[in-house]
Amino acid sequence: MFIPQVRRRTGSLFLLAVVGHLILISAQVNTRTGVPILSAVTFGALAEVERAAALVFGAIRGVWTGYVDLRGVQAENEVLKRELSDLQVRYQRERAIAQRSEELRSLLKLRESSRLPMVGAEVIAGSPKPEFRGVMIDKGSDHGLRNDMAVISGSGVVGRIVTPSAHAAAVQLLVDRNAAIGGLVERSRMQGVLVGTGGSELRFEYVAETADLKEGDIVVSSGIDGIYPKGFVIGSVARIVKAGTTYKEILVRPAVDFSALEEVLVVVAPDVATPEGGKG
Repeated sequence: MFIPQVRRRTGSLFLLAVVGHLILISAQVNTRTGVPILSAVTFGALAEVERAAALVFGAIRGVWTGYVDLRGVQAENEVLKRELSDLQVRYQRERAIAQRSEELRSLLKLRESSRLPMVGAEVIAGSPKPEFRGVMIDKGSDHGLRNDMAVISGSGVVGRIVTPSAHAAAVQLLVDRNAAIGGLVERSRMQGVLVGTGGSELRFEYVAETADLKEGDIVVSSGIDGIYPKGFVIGSVARIVKAGTTYKEILVRPAVDFSALEEVLVVVAPDVATPEGGKG
């Protein structure tokens, strides 16, 4: 067993001697460019190691940069979302102010052109009773309001005061089932009575069979009821149903959007005058 071990050691020493000899030769032998072979080989090996390391670190740096950039974009998106939300809120607020200003200008114009004593009021609530179509306004008997005073908006007739208190009043809308108003077709001067249906339309009744009536005709207050001044817009004819020569049903679409009422005028002396442009 001693002889094989000696042989193995001798072989290893011989291999190391050969390698060392080659290294010494490589250190002395130059390449065509004048660089020693040993230096060229060592540089090449180190270059490959550095290139691999550079690729690895470059990839890591790219991932990190992408992550940082992504976080920056997310933060920027959050800022932009907040700014957009603020702009939307500001737009809605300014739009509401503009709409209210337009409504107030319309009411002021109506008040000036009608030459009627009026009191301005703000709608503060709807009716708590489902069977009563009405609203509550912030003016009452302390402001000169009393029962059966007409309530007008810039679009047309709203209804009448039914229950005034000291600082508020209930207004019965034209579409209430118990509401009625004398009407006049602006084009043909045909007259009748409009009654509420409890829904979104009015029913035109007591219309003569020979009356000239078309869909789209504008209907205004006639003044015969003693509550509403003559000449204020009520609405337009939406549907006509006839049975032979008889008008079976006439529906009128109100000019006022009762669901969007904010500001109104209460006529405190309905028999003084008619609105400018109203025909007798």
